[in-house]
Amino acid sequence: MADVAGITGEQLKSFIERIERLEEEKKALSDDIREVYAEAKGNGFDTKIMRQIIRLRKMDASDRAEQEELLDLYKNAIGMA
Repeated sequence: MADVAGITGEQLKSFIERIERLEEEKKALSDDIREVYAEAKGNGFDTKIMRQIIRLRKMDASDRAEQEELLDLYKNAIGMA
């Protein structure tokens, strides 16, 4: 393949094919996650809450605590607590 701006066509094609494979894997993983949520929902779990818990678990503990404190503060400020 042609050499364009110092990049060979083969190298470019290799990058593109790797990205395509990873995109396929990402879609398969996304499908698997969707199936797990559907299974959990079928067993009576609230998937919106599960998603929130997953998001919270990804956070650093101190960031999560700060966010929860702010949420409580805001709720108190508007009379929700």
